[in-house]
Amino acid sequence: MKLLTVTVPCYNSQDYMEKCIQSLLPGGNRVEIIIIDDGSKDNTGKIADEYARKFPDIVRVIHQENGGHGEGINQGLKNATGTYFKVVDSDDTLSPDFPKFLDALEECERQGGVDMVVTNYYYVHSDGDGDRSINYSAVLPENRIFTWEDTKPFRVYQMLTIHSSTFRTEIMRKWEQPLPKHVFYEDNLMIYQTIPYVRKMYYLNADLYRYWIGRPDQSVQSAALAKRHADQILVTERCFTTCHLDDIAEPRLKRYMKHDLFMMFGISILTTRLNKSAETDAELKKMWETCMAYDPKWANYFRKRTPLLFISVPGRAGQEFAGSFYRFANNVVRFN
Repeated sequence: MKLLTVTVPCYNSQDYMEKCIQSLLPGGNRVEIIIIDDGSKDNTGKIADEYARKFPDIVRVIHQENGGHGEGINQGLKNATGTYFKVVDSDDTLSPDFPKFLDALEECERQGGVDMVVTNYYYVHSDGDGDRSINYSAVLPENRIFTWEDTKPFRVYQMLTIHSSTFRTEIMRKWEQPLPKHVFYEDNLMIYQTIPYVRKMYYLNADLYRYWIGRPDQSVQSAALAKRHADQILVTERCFTTCHLDDIAEPRLKRYMKHDLFMMFGISILTTRLNKSAETDAELKKMWETCMAYDPKWANYFRKRTPLLFISVPGRAGQEFAGSFYRFANNVVRFN
């Protein structure tokens, strides 16, 4: 059994996937790299097969009909043999800290194993402006195994993301449903539906994941976020209806899940209102109706008792305020 499975979902990734794969190879035989060729129309599949030929003990390739990023993760998880599981997008890379990260995983195993390992991630912008690390040292203990009881409240710009999180493979296989096909931003659901199973954690204060931003076709660009707002809404609904918050017994796990949902609702509202139309605002109304039907107590809480109230003001004025807030947040954080 490998220590770590890294799944790399690829769709028409020929121009940048090799940089990603090269950053993973220093893991050596401790790592299994599963490249998912998601029905690509370019040379992605050929490049992946060549890596599997050169590194047969490390690289595996799965060719599938196009199912989207989420289906790539589903198939990677289904076929993983590693004790731990991580997703690295084909246009991103891991830093030279990767072997150090693997050493930390081995140390965790010597101490009985953990359910999640958290590392920092680093925004790398194509224009070189706004590069920054998302660091968790203020909220998580470093270099030791800990539980939710040891965590502090996350700040508004901090979430556990696909970039920062590595999970024990067996707990991810407890999902009641796989990730949806052909849906963007489903990685947020991947995190949210795994978190309730996490008990033991470890935080390595290293900028492991390099999150490259700036390609015009990226799903995090503002125009794409507005266009794909329905996917944000769908993922937020799925997160909210994954479990009732009041069923979460661990107080600080519940606190984090509230924070995560607050951020998810906020992203859905802001990206939808970028469209500045009554039709898309109506989709938000339907989102709240769906959530109210599942858990009226917490749906009301998020809608009416948090700052989400202010970016949800109806009409043109509310749309303009939400757009201004989005631009302000992006100027501060530079998330696209």
